[in-house]
Amino acid sequence: MSEEKIITGRVLSFSQSPFESAPEKAATLYEAVLVRDGHVATVGAAGDLRRQAPTAEVHAYGDALITAGFVDAHAHYPQTGIIASWGKRLIDWLNTYTFPEEMRFADLAYAQDIARRYFDLTLQNGTTTTVSFCTIHPESVDAYFEEASARGLRALGGKTCMDSNAPEGLRDTAQSAYDNSKRLLQKWNGQGRLSYVITPRFSPTSTPEQLRALGDLWAEHPECLMQTHLSEQVDEIEWVKSLFPQARDYLDTYEAYGLLGERGLYGHAIHLEPREIDRLKEVSASLIHCPTSNTFIGSGLFNMTQRKADGFAVGLATDTGGGSSFSMLRSMAAAYEIGQLTGTPLHPAQLYWLATVGSAQSLHLGDKIGNVIPGMEADLIALDLASTPAIAQRANRAEDIWEALFPTIMMGDDRAIKQVWVTGRAL
Repeated sequence: MSEEKIITGRVLSFSQSPFESAPEKAATLYEAVLVRDGHVATVGAAGDLRRQAPTAEVHAYGDALITAGFVDAHAHYPQTGIIASWGKRLIDWLNTYTFPEEMRFADLAYAQDIARRYFDLTLQNGTTTTVSFCTIHPESVDAYFEEASARGLRALGGKTCMDSNAPEGLRDTAQSAYDNSKRLLQKWNGQGRLSYVITPRFSPTSTPEQLRALGDLWAEHPECLMQTHLSEQVDEIEWVKSLFPQARDYLDTYEAYGLLGERGLYGHAIHLEPREIDRLKEVSASLIHCPTSNTFIGSGLFNMTQRKADGFAVGLATDTGGGSSFSMLRSMAAAYEIGQLTGTPLHPAQLYWLATVGSAQSLHLGDKIGNVIPGMEADLIALDLASTPAIAQRANRAEDIWEALFPTIMMGDDRAIKQVWVTGRAL
């Protein structure tokens, strides 16, 4: 017998992209959503759904906004413990904070402890899907996927590969990167709601031999995603050019070794050259915007409006722990602020779409997660649009849903998350 529940509130369902239509008309509000066997069955008037499913449990959330859970398209769960570390730019930040912390993940028990803490924090902030870089240690991948699986989460991730410009104890080899990645891929990819992602950290920490080995692995498993970093900081780009003098540009250090493709996720992608834009667009690659990280580490300003006008799939992300918050609300707020600095302010509908539908589409999961429409997995959140006095007094003046939502985007935190459901199961 089917398990059914009806969740009432203000159900936000996107019908089109707010980047391709009038943003204020991109979504529809419904009174309720019917969840059946872990999936969205339908949305509509509460009375209609009660008649359609008379034995369903009814969960009433008043005027809370019921939406898809957030999709964080780029994170480093091993950096949970060093989030908000002071005063460094990218390369110094890696050497000072990141690499010493990541060395600890050879210890499975430590990796398991951080994985539990990470998923506690992301779920408290309404994030129901994560895409994470792990460390070079297979144990870090096992800990991440085991914890996600125990909670029934949709999670993506992979073993970070580095055989150059990294400290002793945090390097693999071209062969071990290939062998361990392949073994982990075969172990985890497609197990329940888990997906393995082939993961070279970025070209400065991989030799050409390792990049080629991972390109070969991707060619053998084209169903997998591949994630890396691209053109995050100007000094990083100069470093790449010195390490790969034969490359036409930063992107070419991936393209030359089989690491450019439609299922590639290119984190940051701020300082792109015209050829790089053209090639990324030609292969329909995804760009992942990490706004709190870009401001916290001083990387630069990603031009969201221009990249969407170029036709890119763009995901939104926290980039924990280079990003300074586990909250996708904070990522939306930072994306808005960066938009203001580039002269292209983003509408609340665009911001919320990026954190849900847009991120899901960038991961090639737009048919499974990120929206409240029939057939989707019922990863949902109830969002309190009056979670603090400051937010409430502004939302009370709102004349439409977007004006009511925007104060929560700009000032909200985990207090705004009233409830989280994973495949229809309340956590």
